[in-house]
Amino acid sequence: MNNTEDLKRKCQTMGITLSEKQLAQFMDYYELLTEWNSFMNLTAITEFEEVVLKHFVDSLAVCRTELFADRIKKQTEEKDSLVSLIDVGTGAGFPGIPLKIVFPELRITLLDSLKKRIHFLEEVIERLELKNITAVHGRAEDFAKQPDYREQYDFCVSRAVANLASLSELCIPFVKENGYFISYKSEKTKEELAQAKKAISVLGGKTEKQIEYILPESDIKRTLLFIKKEKQTPNQYPRRAGTPVKEPLK
Repeated sequence: MNNTEDLKRKCQTMGITLSEKQLAQFMDYYELLTEWNSFMNLTAITEFEEVVLKHFVDSLAVCRTELFADRIKKQTEEKDSLVSLIDVGTGAGFPGIPLKIVFPELRITLLDSLKKRIHFLEEVIERLELKNITAVHGRAEDFAKQPDYREQYDFCVSRAVANLASLSELCIPFVKENGYFISYKSEKTKEELAQAKKAISVLGGKTEKQIEYILPESDIKRTLLFIKKEKQTPNQYPRRAGTPVKEPLK
């Protein structure tokens, strides 16, 4: 089986049918990822099948939820404004770029604190000819204070490795009221959720849904946490750079 067939099959198990253009974009993405990874640290995962499973398909898991896909479909059909999404701590572009490939109608901001990663992401955006997507260099604590970014997004997503209380402080301020912060987690979330309950509430959010899934053709368990923004985040949050991670809200 060739690489494109493997990618196509695994996406189909997640309810996603890729066009030839989308398949080509994913293949170009993989080529750029491995090329740049040879001289800078983007990912420890480089084998094609592993990248497909642990990066591409895992990033697209949110597409299986009606809450996400239906909102995009409805807003697009009504010809309202584009559904907006910010990927905080995007790294090599996960989950933001796979989501943009599958949902080209999304307006996406990729935010990362390492300038070299931004250069890589800009190359990906250009090679894949993606529109309405921007890679931005900076820290979430700083950008979430800026009017052009604060409470401007329908969705904030993050696969960043940090505890949920810290991630909530970094991510929830970007979300509009009635929008969602979606956190990609491993299967062990019960303790994190309990520890983050107060932080989520203080920041204006409420945990609405928890979806557990297994990556196709594997035994790898994952969890998606959907936190709805019910009210505005108080102006003092997020706190200054570094504080949310060093001193999570309790």
